[in-house]
Formats: sequence, C-alpha cells, structure tokens
Amino acid sequence: MDLQTPCNACILINRKPASPKQLFSRNSISIPRNHCKTVSQLQATVAVNGDARSSSVPSHKVIVHDRERGVVHEFYVPEDQYILHTAEDQNIKLPFACRHGCCTSCAVRVKSGELKQPEALGISAELKSKGYALLCVGFPSSDLEVETQDEDEVYWLQFGRYFARGPIERDDYALELAMGDE
Repeated sequence: MDLQTPCNACILINRKPASPKQLFSRNSISIPRNHCKTVSQLQATVAVNGDARSSSVPSHKVIVHDRERGVVHEFYVPEDQYILHTAEDQNIKLPFACRHGCCTSCAVRVKSGELKQPEALGISAELKSKGYALLCVGFPSSDLEVETQDEDEVYWLQFGRYFARGPIERDDYALELAMGDE
C-alpha cells in the first residue's frame, strides 16, 4: 500500500491516513500492523513521548517473553532509546528497580539479536558473553528477542562466588523489625 492511499480503517475512522504520531500515541490502544503504512515505513518514523523521531535513527522489533507474568510483548525501539523506557512509553510493564543498570531486576537472556549495554554495571562481562542483558540500559542494535530472568538467580550468578556459604536466605521478619526501628 502506498502512502497516498488510506486503508479502509482510516477511511472509516477519520477519513484520512493516520500519521505515525497518531499510531504511536499514548492514547492509542495498539499499533496496527498494516495501517496505511508498512511496518518498515512505521519503523522509519517512531513517536516516543509524542515526539516524532527522524528516520535517521533505525528502529528494531523487540520481543520480550515475560516469564513471571506469562506474556509476550512486541514493540519497536529506536537504536538511540533504552528498551525499558520505550516499553513504558507504550504502556508495556516490564520488571525493573534501579533504572541505572546496577541491579538485576530487569535482567533478560538474549534468545536472538543484539543489543548494546555499555552502562550495565549489574551484569559482568562474563554474564554478558553468556547472553545476559539489562533492559533499563540496553539499546537494540538489531531485531531482538529476549526472555526475562529471575532477579535472584542472576544476582547469584553475578555475585555468588563472593559468598562462602551459598545464597543468603531472606529473613522478612528481621527486615520488618529493622524497618520498624527507623
């Protein structure tokens, strides 16, 4: 379909082709696949926070398998945007905590594709080489498919060798007492 010919949905809804800004706005429920523009044309102009980005920044399809919630999210992320932030801008809820690449709450395992994560301090070079990544400071550099990981498991892989007796048991009662003293 060319850019001049509106699809049937556009004709019925608003009598004109939808712009990428309309398609990606916070008010839209979902991103229609073939809505007046092909997916590649939509990738060329992606709206984030209501601002249209130029076509000079490529976007990539990101698929996140959220194991804890049992859902799969598909969305497009420009190469110059963090994956977690772009997901949030599209009302997609993913696990996170610090937002600075220092913890393992948003840890994923890469199934396919590539991403850059120069600020990922919560993941060692060894874990990165095994396919682990942090979405809060990850930029896609190709189409990407990832799977969320258990935060404690990744933390143990990262720091477990520093604990002589194995994983530390969490004592919620002691934590409650400590929080009550403040």
